[in-house]
Amino acid sequence: MLKEFREFIAKGNVLDLAVAVIIGAAFAKIVTSLTDDIIMPIIGKIFGGLDFSSYFLLLGAVPADYHGSMTDYAALKKAGAPVLGWGAFVTQIVSFVILAFIIFLMIKAANKAMRKAPDAAAGPTEVELLTEIRDELKRR
Repeated sequence: MLKEFREFIAKGNVLDLAVAVIIGAAFAKIVTSLTDDIIMPIIGKIFGGLDFSSYFLLLGAVPADYHGSMTDYAALKKAGAPVLGWGAFVTQIVSFVILAFIIFLMIKAANKAMRKAPDAAAGPTEVELLTEIRDELKRR
């Protein structure tokens, strides 16, 4: 069983997938930082606040034992108050769009590079092989 597991792990596809997951997680952290630390503060400033992710709508009564700020989204949410955190949701949508766009650009660049690279390993096409066979048979 250990041998089978080692063979499974040693396969190229599994290793490629593991590397992709690790790089993807690190890349997602970069995009999250870009969204949370650069883009959303600018958007928040436009809409009148510096922390856009803290915009929310209070949907019901605050628990009686809550004594914190009525404008602190995180504290209200932690206390169990019914809040609709639309600012945090919008932040996640912006983060997703940025990540999707960057992945789109990377795939587009990779596809372009693959089209330009000559495919030396492919060899002749079926038509080219048939033409060679026909020509060789004509010569004999």
